[in-house]
Amino acid sequence: MTDPQSPWQNHLLGSLSIDEYERLSPYLEPVEIRLGDVLYESGGELRYAYFPTTCIVSLLYVMQNGAPGEIAMVGNDGMIGVSLFMGGGSMPNRAVVRSAGLAYRLRAHRFMKEFNYSEECGGGTLRKLLLRYTQGLITQIAQTSACNRHHLVDQQLCRWLLLNLDRLPSNELFMTQELIANMLGVRREGVTEAAGKLQQAGLIEYRRGRITVLDRQGLEARACECYQTVKTEIDRLLFSPRHVSLTPYNPLQKSEWLRSESLSSRQSG
Repeated sequence: MTDPQSPWQNHLLGSLSIDEYERLSPYLEPVEIRLGDVLYESGGELRYAYFPTTCIVSLLYVMQNGAPGEIAMVGNDGMIGVSLFMGGGSMPNRAVVRSAGLAYRLRAHRFMKEFNYSEECGGGTLRKLLLRYTQGLITQIAQTSACNRHHLVDQQLCRWLLLNLDRLPSNELFMTQELIANMLGVRREGVTEAAGKLQQAGLIEYRRGRITVLDRQGLEARACECYQTVKTEIDRLLFSPRHVSLTPYNPLQKSEWLRSESLSSRQSG
């Protein structure tokens, strides 16, 4: 079993080479992140790179009238702070914790030192992993935009729940319907109706801000193609055996990839 408090729980950290992990590990600081914590504001300076393990962070675009809309979510699949190595220095969106838990943070200058070293030596995995992760994040942002424009609230909710499940250690989510409506950019009444349909179908159970997923396969059957598009791209970029370095530091990645491959084989069969 993998230690739930280990940096290995983050897919990017767990896929580093042994040398890279040993260089970074003394500087990785575990932080308990609370629901509603803001990791950075739009245009703010990024002082840390965050690697979530058991929490989920929403990347939000906030309109001039204050209305938020989620453009992507980051959990144990990635990191917060891609603008550090993309050259922008700041982001036009807000990063807000919406599922409390643990993350590991790395000071910006230490992060960039390792990123640049990875580029200069040519043999490091960090730079390659981060660039592939960024491609996956762009895919999620683009697919979220298309989904919110073209698909029903029921389908959006299924996609959103499934993406959360992929980044959480259990089948329970602690979310109010109002918060979900804000994330999806829809009216609360629409989320209430959609959640009611899923509950009547026996797919979820909703009680006082707690959503328990009872039938994941049923959710996948009801979701639009957007969920599978995002998942397939992330699996291809981060979990393909061509890209994952199966070192002693990534037992979680190996098990996750094997699980994904097993599910894909059963679905194709």
